[in-house]
Amino acid sequence: MYAVAPAPSPALALAGRHFLKVDDLCAPELRGLLRLARFLKERPGREQSTLLKGRTVALLFEKPSLRTRVSFEVALTHLGAKALFAQGSEFAIGSRETPEDAARVLSRYVDAVVIRTHDHAGLERFARAAAVPVINALSAESHPCQAIADVLTLGERFGEVAGLRVAYVGDGRNNVAASLAQAAVMLGATICFGSPPTHRPSETFLAQLGRLGKPAGGSVRAFSNPARAVRGADAVYTDVWTSMGEERYRERNDAMLRPYAVTEELMSYAAPHAAFMHCLPAHRGEEVSAEVIDGPQSVVFDQAENRMHAQKALLVALLTECKGFPI
Repeated sequence: MYAVAPAPSPALALAGRHFLKVDDLCAPELRGLLRLARFLKERPGREQSTLLKGRTVALLFEKPSLRTRVSFEVALTHLGAKALFAQGSEFAIGSRETPEDAARVLSRYVDAVVIRTHDHAGLERFARAAAVPVINALSAESHPCQAIADVLTLGERFGEVAGLRVAYVGDGRNNVAASLAQAAVMLGATICFGSPPTHRPSETFLAQLGRLGKPAGGSVRAFSNPARAVRGADAVYTDVWTSMGEERYRERNDAMLRPYAVTEELMSYAAPHAAFMHCLPAHRGEEVSAEVIDGPQSVVFDQAENRMHAQKALLVALLTECKGFPI
């Protein structure tokens, strides 16, 4: 039996566009993408197998990955598309050839390109030259696919993201923190950073978040005291203290961020119903205790699963008109 998906609103007219940062979307587009992700999540994989039939998507990964690669490959398989994977020495933006040349060539071969890289500026150059949609699967500046999965998880947990208080504890300058904050404030949440001055988001970025969240009632605050950041929070989020490629800062980061580890004691300042979130991989005993990440408040594996559903929605939205597909 076939039914027809609800007709998409103009807010979900994303076909042919790039997705490099969360704020490439406006708030109605973000909400529409989340509706599509929830819609697809409810459909068995076999009912999605023709949505991207005949499409080919290149996955170009300079940085290693587990969740990102597997979630994209499974999503493409479920949707009937083919994934072509290249890594490391096979692809590096701006080293073997210019980003523009690589983009123009690949645009002749594939229907979309997913890139996981270090250099955000090179990614932007690639996207400007590409004739097909380009998706940022992680760059030094942004991790927008993770953020879509994060707010999808928050919506499942609490019904609405609007009005939530989300605490991000640790390195508030990293790509995960930036993208999460953008998505949260766009949907009307308050994001509270708990970071030492050395790891606090810039005043410029905090001001940008304030402007981004204003239409939906979202807001941002920053605290040096982790307990103040977490107090009353509906969700507490952290990430590893040192990202890939920045290992030279590990000793400094460990010293500066140790007071910001998410322990049972720190979680006690949050609301009793609070969820614990982490994008994984996690280092138990460092940024989070085993008791917290493996405890009943943890939704980290829901987040990990939702990467696949969020990315399905993104692929369908960028590669189709989102109307009339069978379910």
